[in-house]
Amino acid sequence: MPLRERLEALLAREAGPYTAADRALFEEFRLALGRGQIRAAEPEGGGWRVNAWVKRGILLGFRMGVLADMSDGGILRFFDKDTYPLKPLALVDGVRVVPGGSSIRDGAYVAPGVVCMPPMYVNVGAYVDEGTMIDSHALVGSCAQIGRRVHLSAAAQIGGVLEPAGALPVIVEDEVLVGGGCGVYEGTIVRKGAVLAPGTVLTGATPVYDLVRGEVYRRTEKEPLEIPENAVVVPGARAAAGARAAEWGLSLYTPVIVKYRDAKTTAATALEEALR
Repeated sequence: MPLRERLEALLAREAGPYTAADRALFEEFRLALGRGQIRAAEPEGGGWRVNAWVKRGILLGFRMGVLADMSDGGILRFFDKDTYPLKPLALVDGVRVVPGGSSIRDGAYVAPGVVCMPPMYVNVGAYVDEGTMIDSHALVGSCAQIGRRVHLSAAAQIGGVLEPAGALPVIVEDEVLVGGGCGVYEGTIVRKGAVLAPGTVLTGATPVYDLVRGEVYRRTEKEPLEIPENAVVVPGARAAAGARAAEWGLSLYTPVIVKYRDAKTTAATALEEALR
């Protein structure tokens, strides 16, 4: 029986107690996640499809797990669910993890050629494709999907969206530059080649103003917020509504698309090959 069918049968049962066979099935599921064989979301017909069963399986791991000592014998002590240990990376995996306190939870896929600068963190269910750099203090949240040759700059926060299970996670497509201190949350899709200037924050509640095309992009009940391909987004502001806001001269934060990527932008944002 396929993995999905067996896992969904387990999910249909009421919680616990879990048998050794149940735990073995979850370990098979977690290994498939960690190898990139299954994903919380995947490309489909130019868009993205959520695999809700995968997200429910990840949640099952937290329900099934028991608190265990994850310490490695040093002075630092770690206690977490035994279903989610650290990812057992080896030299043959081709992932460069620079010393200094980085962690990748098992059940995350990190492709060969990914560079991890300390300290950074990748949570369960995340998918990080080839050639991406995850810089210092950057977070890749649970179920977030990161494309090829993405640069997540220092202190970038990529939210995940594990719950609800049917919700689209945050997606950052190929060759995106996410500047320092950026935040991408609530199922936002950043299309291929986009550039987020340092300090840009994207959420489902924040409209994005496109000065080039004269459009305003928002999340709707059916569609997530999307940043167009090759858009260059910077932090901006718009006047707050109301008489009191006008009297006080108040404005609200909003991201603004000021241009679309060209040869000059590409040269300015090129990843330094020497670092790889």
